[in-house]
Amino acid sequence: MSDVLHIEKQGDRHVLTLARPEKMNALSADLVEALIAALNEAEAQGARLIVLKGEGKNFSAGFDFGDWQAQSEGDLLLRFVRIETLLQRLAASPCLTLALAHGRNFGAGVDLFGACKWRVSAPDATFRMPGLKFGLVLGTRRFAALVGAERARAILEQAATFGAEEALCDGFASRLAAAQDWPDIAQQAQETASALTCASRVQLYAALSAETPDTDLARLVRSAAEPGLKARVAAYLQAR
Repeated sequence: MSDVLHIEKQGDRHVLTLARPEKMNALSADLVEALIAALNEAEAQGARLIVLKGEGKNFSAGFDFGDWQAQSEGDLLLRFVRIETLLQRLAASPCLTLALAHGRNFGAGVDLFGACKWRVSAPDATFRMPGLKFGLVLGTRRFAALVGAERARAILEQAATFGAEEALCDGFASRLAAAQDWPDIAQQAQETASALTCASRVQLYAALSAETPDTDLARLVRSAAEPGLKARVAAYLQAR
């Protein structure tokens, strides 16, 4: 357990709770590193199911801009790279991954939801990915793989907010369920994760994977390394 991430181990189920409710569970550098370490630990300990959820009024508000002015462009670039590393680790995990989202979710928090295999949204949840407003390509290919290229383009060009029903219709959410139903869904996920041997599950996920980690990382770095990152972030925040 850490100040920013609570970890509950229930046999071969690891529940990771983003614990920055006062910041809408925004992804600080510490939280990103804690999540990567928790994924590594879960897999090393033979977890079959990893559950992600957020404390407070939402799942995650995405990148934490709280101290961005004090950081260099290189610092910001590294933070975005570490978020991409987290997304890739989650998407390629040999464990069944279950994300439980509620409230208003933004940017990399939406990408975190989209990187999981089971994506359960509360009926009140909303999602928005504004990264392209400051020139950042993060999670874009994975989002398009879930909802289709045309739909992804329509949403991302406008940084449009979409609700739970739209997320379900588009295939971004795999199921809608109120929070009181989440324990039952987690149990269903546990039973599904236990239906195959670990070796069979690893082979299945590898065979079905459409991940392109090197390409995704290269696109992110090219977009973030374009000179003027801090100016673009400042313009985005001012417009917001």
